[in-house]
Amino acid sequence: MRTDQLFNLPEGLPVPVDDGACDHLPGMAMPAIGLPATDGTTVRLDEAGAPRTVVFAYPRTGRPGEDPPGGLVAWDAIPGARGCTPQACAYRDRYEELIGRGVRVFGLSTQDTAYQREVVERLQLPYSILSDERLELTRALRLPTFETAGLTLLRRHTTIVRDGRIEDVLYPVFPSDRDAGNVIAWLDAHPA
Repeated sequence: MRTDQLFNLPEGLPVPVDDGACDHLPGMAMPAIGLPATDGTTVRLDEAGAPRTVVFAYPRTGRPGEDPPGGLVAWDAIPGARGCTPQACAYRDRYEELIGRGVRVFGLSTQDTAYQREVVERLQLPYSILSDERLELTRALRLPTFETAGLTLLRRHTTIVRDGRIEDVLYPVFPSDRDAGNVIAWLDAHPA
């Protein structure tokens, strides 16, 4: 995949539909699972008293010069799959606005921490990405996933956690580069 293809969302991508895969999440307690973070810590999202937390889940970020699983044409045919880098960069670009609203921000994917670290460094992300490589959180919460090229990947959704419980979920997220702005609007409409 060319570098410019990582940052752009092409016209005509299939639009994901709300299939109800996140309807069960609001109000659920976060499980007591520690997730490795790109900053070397282990993060638990179930901690009562932690700041309101925004977790944007995405399938996987690409790397320059590498094709996505199954190839670019197949990847682009999966509704909502394309756009992980634009989403991550939108959170980077609006990070100060988000933390100014009293939240902490994490990305979440099923990629391993080493892969995620490269992304954080290359894109200069000011927040950590959490790895659910073992699918512990995914299975415990029954998060929406899809399978491609032998991989289990998260469908794009954004979870807002407050005092160890899921306050709300934005799903489906499309286009991905507008997610951070949509979360800011949600936060403004739901002050802590």
